[in-house]
Amino acid sequence: MPELLLICVLLIPQTVAGILAKSMGRSFFFWFFISFLIPIISLIILLFLEDKGESGGYELAEHVSKKNDPA
Repeated sequence: MPELLLICVLLIPQTVAGILAKSMGRSFFFWFFISFLIPIISLIILLFLEDKGESGGYELAEHVSKKNDPA
């Protein structure tokens, strides 16, 4: 029984990293498994990464957007 509790406690950083990544528009499983290799560092990296869902993609350069403008 104590082993099961220990495993649950050790999985907390991986689960938090996965949930945080999913909320930022990134892959849950990728960050879950990366967090096994570098648990605390992966959380710090996730905090500094830009949110993918917020930007809506790449912004076109000014000359490209003018080229596509019919006016």
